[in-house]
Amino acid sequence: MFVVDTNVLVYAADRDSPFHRRCLELVDRWRRQAPVWYLTWGIVYEFLRATTHPRVLRKPWTAAAAWNFIQSVFASPSVEILVPGERHAEVAAEVFAELPHLRGNLFHDAATAILMREHGIRRIYTRDADFHRFPFVEPVDPVA
Repeated sequence: MFVVDTNVLVYAADRDSPFHRRCLELVDRWRRQAPVWYLTWGIVYEFLRATTHPRVLRKPWTAAAAWNFIQSVFASPSVEILVPGERHAEVAAEVFAELPHLRGNLFHDAATAILMREHGIRRIYTRDADFHRFPFVEPVDPVA
């Protein structure tokens, strides 16, 4: 079980990225495999924001093209969306108490990390070094 972060999806979508081929290969493999892997709605919406933004992609996608990519990911029988459960507020409070340095933009990553902790998932495929700030998360750089 693992989560795939936004940047891996963006690299898989962006043919101009030097990481495109490797990330696309991984996403395609994950889409075909049986073990469950996860996204969050925050990751999905961040992907939509990034791939349609002219400062992120040299040739930004339309909203329809970005959504089509996400729908192709959702077509995988093994992908699921992590959503907050009954313990979410409790887990968030634990994380905030353990990591009082959290501020600003780290809260977006914290939302993903908290969902992961709540659901007992440690591994995330990401190129975002900020996930190393969460000691209960195991970030894996897919192109390292």
